[in-house]
Amino acid sequence: MCGKSRLCEFLERELKGIAVKLGSLKGVGRDGTLVLVSEDLTKMKSVAGVAPTFQSAIENWTKIEPQLMEINRRLNSEAILDSIPYDPTVMVAPLPRAYQWLDGSAYVNHVELVRRARGASMPASFWEDPLMYQGGSDSFLGATDPIYIKDESWGVDFEGELAVIVDDVPLGVSPKQALKHIKFLMLLNDISLRNLIPEELGKGFGFVHGKPPTSFAPVAVTVNSLGKYWRDGKLHLPLLVYLNRRKVGWVNAGVDMTFDFPALVAHAAKTRPLGAGTIIGSGTVSNADQRHGYSCIAEIRMIETINNGVPETPFMQYGDRIELDIQDDEGKSIFGSIDQYLTKWPAANEE
Repeated sequence: MCGKSRLCEFLERELKGIAVKLGSLKGVGRDGTLVLVSEDLTKMKSVAGVAPTFQSAIENWTKIEPQLMEINRRLNSEAILDSIPYDPTVMVAPLPRAYQWLDGSAYVNHVELVRRARGASMPASFWEDPLMYQGGSDSFLGATDPIYIKDESWGVDFEGELAVIVDDVPLGVSPKQALKHIKFLMLLNDISLRNLIPEELGKGFGFVHGKPPTSFAPVAVTVNSLGKYWRDGKLHLPLLVYLNRRKVGWVNAGVDMTFDFPALVAHAAKTRPLGAGTIIGSGTVSNADQRHGYSCIAEIRMIETINNGVPETPFMQYGDRIELDIQDDEGKSIFGSIDQYLTKWPAANEE
C-alpha cells in the first residue's frame, strides 16, 4: 500500500478498522473541495492542502494515501480545531463529475425478471458475460439534491446500486488483477425514465434520454477499510430502501451478485485502459428471494405483471421521496444516506 517504512507500518496498525471516507464540499468550482469525513459521520475536515479534489486524490493515490490516513486517524480520535460538522446538504457527489461512468447489470435476477415480464427468454450468455453501458458523467447529483424532471409521465424510477472507483487500470486485466485497482466504494441512485427507455433501446443504440443525472451518497469509502463487509469483491450488507418513508427494500448486496466488482472492472477494461476516477456501477441490487423487497419500482411492477398480468404500483410522482442507505451491524450508516424528492423542473428554466 505505502511501502515498508516505519511510518506506513505504524499507520496501518493505528488505522486497522477505521474507515477512510472522502467527500466533496459545494462552492469551489465544478469539482468541489475534498474533505475527510469521520467514521461516525459527525464531522469533516478539508484536505485541499493534500489534494484539492477527489479526482486529484485518486490520480495520486499511492503518494497521498499515507498523508490522508494520518489526518483521518486524528479526525477520528482527537478534536481537530478546524473540523466542521458533517452536513450532507452542503456536499456534492464524491466525484461531482467523472471522466467515465460505466454501469453494469451484475444482478442477473433483475434482468431475468425484466425479460420474463415481457415474455422474452434470457440468453445463456447473460449468465457468463456482463451487460454494461456508458452513461453521462459530466454532472452528478448530490445526496440531497432534488430530482428535477420535466414530465412525470416519463416513468420516473429509482435504482439502488453500488459502484466502485478505480485508479489507472491497464487494458486487458484479469479479474484477479482488477481487484487491486478498486480503491473506493459508493452508494448511488441510478435514476431511470422507464417510459422513454423502450423506444431508445428499440433503435438499437443505447440510453440517452432514459438516463438523467445519477445521484450519489455523500461519501466514498476505501474498500480496504470495510473489513468483513467487503469480501470476494462484493459488499455483504443490505441496501435499505424507503419510498415516502415506507420501507420497501432490504436487499442484500452480497447475495445473487452474479458478477462481482473485479469481474465488472475486467469486463470494462477488455479493449481499453480505464483512467483513474472511472466509476463502475453494479446495476440494480436484486435478490431472488423477493421477501427482501426491491430496490427499484420496475422490479415490483415486473413481479405484479408476472403474477397478475398487469402492473399495479405506479412510478414516482412529483413530491415523492426516495431514501437509500446501507448500515453496518450496529445500525451506523456507512456512506451517508441518499434523501431526495422528485421535483418538477421549474417552468422559468424553459423560457
